Amino acid sequence: MTQALILLAHGSRDPHWRAPFDNLEAALQQRQQRMIRLAYMELCEPSLETVTADLAANNVSKADVLPLFFASGRHLREDVPGQIDELHQVHPDIRLTLLAPVGDHPAFVDALVNIIESRPGS
Repeated sequence: MTQALILLAHGSRDPHWRAPFDNLEAALQQRQQRMIRLAYMELCEPSLETVTADLAANNVSKADVLPLFFASGRHLREDVPGQIDELHQVHPDIRLTLLAPVGDHPAFVDALVNIIESRPGS
């Protein structure tokens, strides 16, 4: 089974906003055995639909979707599950699993504490 991880960010027309996400994708790919792909909900490409089509064309059979969000707002409660349902219809051979947003993970608080404590003047 070929597996992938899709990092899902909101999206922006501003390429400066997108640069840290591109860097994150590259850094994670160096540390992971599975394929890492970055997708955006709106305003820029690649979209979740584009990434899923590409993964399906490359015989990926399972992909976890990790939202790079602090919390589960309307997008993660309604919009993304709807997109995933539609994508299951279009690409039935790839199983997409929506994970909880990074902000819900207990390690997220630890990471923020490390960032805060590493700042000069902390």
